[in-house]
Amino acid sequence: MNNIHYGQLGKRPVSDKRRSGGGHHVQGLARPGRGTGVSMPVISAKRMQDRRDSILLAAKQAFAEKGFEGTSIADIARAAGVSDGLAYRYFQNKRDLLNEVLRAFYERTMVDLDAIATRDAPFETRLHDLIHRHLQAFVADADLCRLFISEVRTASDYQGSPVQQLNRRYTSILIRIIETGVANGEVRGDIDIRLVRDVIFGAIEHRSWAAVNGRPLDVGATARNLVELLRYGLIARPDAGAAR
Repeated sequence: MNNIHYGQLGKRPVSDKRRSGGGHHVQGLARPGRGTGVSMPVISAKRMQDRRDSILLAAKQAFAEKGFEGTSIADIARAAGVSDGLAYRYFQNKRDLLNEVLRAFYERTMVDLDAIATRDAPFETRLHDLIHRHLQAFVADADLCRLFISEVRTASDYQGSPVQQLNRRYTSILIRIIETGVANGEVRGDIDIRLVRDVIFGAIEHRSWAAVNGRPLDVGATARNLVELLRYGLIARPDAGAAR
């Protein structure tokens, strides 16, 4: 049987006729029909993608329930209904699986945040909507967010990791909104933008940590209050009531 080589996931495997010899049987691929000289069809690109998706879904659930350290590839493969060997054909190791699970979460949310950042709306509206959407993401994927806060970000290999790069891309959307506000004269030009970023995401994470551990979180009220705090500050002013 010709050796089978995989390109990118989702692409159809191709035969390399330049090589000869036995080679290992690839799970999920049909052997050539004996005595006929005709090869059976190889696994389709859709079936490969479906398998990959099922492994990712099983990994997300396992990581959420048991944590990263408490989960094994065998646990994930069993939940996905595949063999350990097949799981390793799609993902290099458990860390690779975690990175892909978190990448899917980040990119799904970043689509919405990008739309908010580019919308033709006042700075305060876009700031509020970004904070609101970020809070929603924490509540909707509470187990995954708990995993990120408690295990992923505190890991020794977080610095410089693919997940840290994703997080930087994620938070850069807020920076872009603030920079646009400065350029439009809606935000003070002398503001420390990265300090504002840290204040916003730090506050969201602190409030969300309680939510992902079972305490209720009023997303709408939290978003409004945080925007008002940033807009008006802490010091009471005689005209503060009228300004609102």
